[in-house]
Amino acid sequence: MNESWKLVTVVLASMGLGVACVATSAIASDAPAGGAEIWKDPSQSPAARAKDLLKRMTLEERASQIMANTPAIPRLGIPAYSHRNECLHGVLSPGSTVFPQAIGMAATWDVPLIKQEADAIATEGRAKHNDYVAKHNGDTGEHFGVNFYSPNINIFRDPRWGRGQETYGEDPFLTAQMGVAFITGLQGDDPKYFKAVACAKHYAVHSGPEKTRHVFDARPGDRDLYDTYLPAFEASVREAHVDSVMAAYSSLYGLPCPADPFLLTDLLRKQWGFDGVVFSDGGAIGDVWAEHKFAPGPIEAAAVAVKAGCDVSSGGMGRAARNGQYNNNALKGGRAFMVLPEAVQKGLLTEAQVNQAVERELEMRFRLGLFDPSAMVPFSKIGMEEVDSPAHQALALKVAQESIVLLKNDGLLPLDRAKIKSIAVIGPDADSARMQNGNYAAQATHSVTILEAIKELVGANVQVTYARGCPMALRDDRSNAPTTDETAQAIAAAKAADVVVFVSGIDASLEKEEGGPREVKFAGFDRGDRTRIELPSVQEDLIQAISATGKPMVLVNCSGSAMAIPWEAKHLPAIVQAWYPGELGGKAVAQVLFGEVNPAGRLPVTFYDSTSDLPPFDDYSMDNRTYRYFKGTPLFAFGHGLSYTKFDYADAKAQGGEANANGTIKISFAVKNSGSREGDEVAQVYFRHVQSAEPQPNEALCDFARIHLAQGASSTINLEIPAQRLRYWDSAKKQYVVEPGDYELLIGAASDDIRAKVNVKLGE
Repeated sequence: MNESWKLVTVVLASMGLGVACVATSAIASDAPAGGAEIWKDPSQSPAARAKDLLKRMTLEERASQIMANTPAIPRLGIPAYSHRNECLHGVLSPGSTVFPQAIGMAATWDVPLIKQEADAIATEGRAKHNDYVAKHNGDTGEHFGVNFYSPNINIFRDPRWGRGQETYGEDPFLTAQMGVAFITGLQGDDPKYFKAVACAKHYAVHSGPEKTRHVFDARPGDRDLYDTYLPAFEASVREAHVDSVMAAYSSLYGLPCPADPFLLTDLLRKQWGFDGVVFSDGGAIGDVWAEHKFAPGPIEAAAVAVKAGCDVSSGGMGRAARNGQYNNNALKGGRAFMVLPEAVQKGLLTEAQVNQAVERELEMRFRLGLFDPSAMVPFSKIGMEEVDSPAHQALALKVAQESIVLLKNDGLLPLDRAKIKSIAVIGPDADSARMQNGNYAAQATHSVTILEAIKELVGANVQVTYARGCPMALRDDRSNAPTTDETAQAIAAAKAADVVVFVSGIDASLEKEEGGPREVKFAGFDRGDRTRIELPSVQEDLIQAISATGKPMVLVNCSGSAMAIPWEAKHLPAIVQAWYPGELGGKAVAQVLFGEVNPAGRLPVTFYDSTSDLPPFDDYSMDNRTYRYFKGTPLFAFGHGLSYTKFDYADAKAQGGEANANGTIKISFAVKNSGSREGDEVAQVYFRHVQSAEPQPNEALCDFARIHLAQGASSTINLEIPAQRLRYWDSAKKQYVVEPGDYELLIGAASDDIRAKVNVKLGE
């Protein structure tokens, strides 16, 4: 027995899950169990139906149902089903509506809107599922199921992470609010059936680097674990009642996440009350033994994962198979748990433990109505006319409009069509539908780029000239460097124009999920992650050359992460952050540039001045990270975002007397639109403990409200903030505490733009 496997036995024994156990029964026969077929009775509970159906399967058949792609069991009338479905910002199959990337969704700070979007996504998922199964004798293929591996509620702790674009930003509270909205919108409110099943991922501490995610062991302090990395997952369970959770590839304190009984059983189920399905990430069961060296082989890895609380393997042997470490074809394609019958025979786990995982998976499918007559399931009637429908396109446009952040404006914006006769649109992202999609996106049927939208909006009376000017980034060998003619063409276009719109940034070909070691290398990028957060130098050189022409220029930056643009922030009159804005994002950008939409997006991440502001990428401590702990001055602060109008705050006060740890803090304040046009304001409330016994964040978000106000209108905002939002993890007591004492509630338009303070006291 190797040392890693000895560690497994010690850990499992401490959890009451000893390895040296004897199977409780022999492998079931092929004959189905007798008696009434409870599983076919929709009036029975999902739990009762799952138990009954389970009894009618052989052990091999049961194992087959907890894989990525489950085969049909014809003798029982069970169709094939695929768990591999994605809907991060739209259903991941061709023709679906492509909404703005998740980081852009977070930039709306509009919780009801994100719930509405998720409901639309669930509608499209059901439509595609209904259409597929009707054409395939009831079987479901990949990307046509109705459980989805979304949302990604990891904390975007470092802007270099290529998958940070999939998240709702750096703040635990904002992430939790957006995650709960997306989950509840996706799963629906039908009393009997889920419209779709959401999946909170990647549990628990995961945010790069991508190239080491299969082997990395995160070891944050317990304060960081409980105060930063876990709260969104807890909210997804306690508040949103998410029906599935995905364990991360990486390890936490030496235990691979899909084989960690503390994460998957003690914390998730026993403490938080989770009663759904735990998925591994794709191929993560292979990582348990081949990468983390936590188990001696694939059979032991599958056994330790199931015993820890992992119910479904979302992939086969992963990199172990690709690297030739395990060449059993039977275990490829999401079939890592096919070894479970052998594991039972060897006494590595009991048949009852396998059954528990299978029951949970079957209950999920019963809750989705997949075994019931279509006439009983309200979502079975949703048709393909709902996919990328005009209503959903309008919703995608609205989310894009609300996501755009005006970072700087010295009066250049909004552009005046009546005074502009010519516009130069320059930059590598200006005419890119691919950029607008971000990652985990379908190929959109209807897509409008920024260039196309500007042309359409200004009409024939304004000349629009386009020049790419340069690539997004240079290859390491500089084989794609811009030619002299390409640069000259861009500068000439700028000189001939009244105004320049430079569309800078990157796309999901550069920042993304783990890339292969043989992919083309670009300066500043490493297999999906960024090695520096500055705008690629080839773009910055061109921007500075165009700026030297003296023509007014607005920078539209497109990225899924914070970009360090200090030169641009100092020298350019206007900067807009557009993220990856979805299929109609180009139209939204054009509407903002020309004032048809008043921007009100707010940053869900801190924009730093340079890469040198950041701690080491592989350090999971939150020290000097994000607005809550950063010791420097940001380029653009968390929560920042300007408007074409002006908002004033007044009359901030606390209501009622002293609150306690289980009570509610009631505050109110007035917001007035004192500017020249209607618009949205995002009022933000942060808290600070005045004299805490323990070190605390600089400030921390505890509530917010996005409101619309007509010109000259005002509104009184009343907020009820549970005192539990002011909690922190007490390392000595091993529990959350809400410390009695004096607190400041900081009310304003951004984390660095506080307009009012309210002092409150919490009692024992």
